[in-house]
Amino acid sequence: QVQFVESGGGLVQPGESLTLSCAASGFTFDHMPMAWYRQVPGKGRELVVIIQKDGIGINYAPSVKGRFTVYRDNEEHLIELQMDSLEPEDTAVYFCNTFPIRPSWGKGTPVTVPS
Repeated sequence: QVQFVESGGGLVQPGESLTLSCAASGFTFDHMPMAWYRQVPGKGRELVVIIQKDGIGINYAPSVKGRFTVYRDNEEHLIELQMDSLEPEDTAVYFCNTFPIRPSWGKGTPVTVPS
């Protein structure tokens, strides 16, 4: 059973940092590109970053490039998202999944950056 468990979200002030974590299971993790997505209530899910299975090929959305850094640990089946210089526009629920996505989604972890 494919499962994603996200954690690490919270309430931070503009300019501060957070690190999100995602534990994945139920599939061959080191064979799959992984990604972080985010969703604001009432809006569609946005792709934040893709990290290839080797951990080297990485593509960031323009809105987060230079502020967010993604890592993966293929032995532990984990990916992390280091988010620096957070802005109110980063407020969303953050999810991880494969890329392309699998039908199963975790509960996500909320990030709130007040304006």
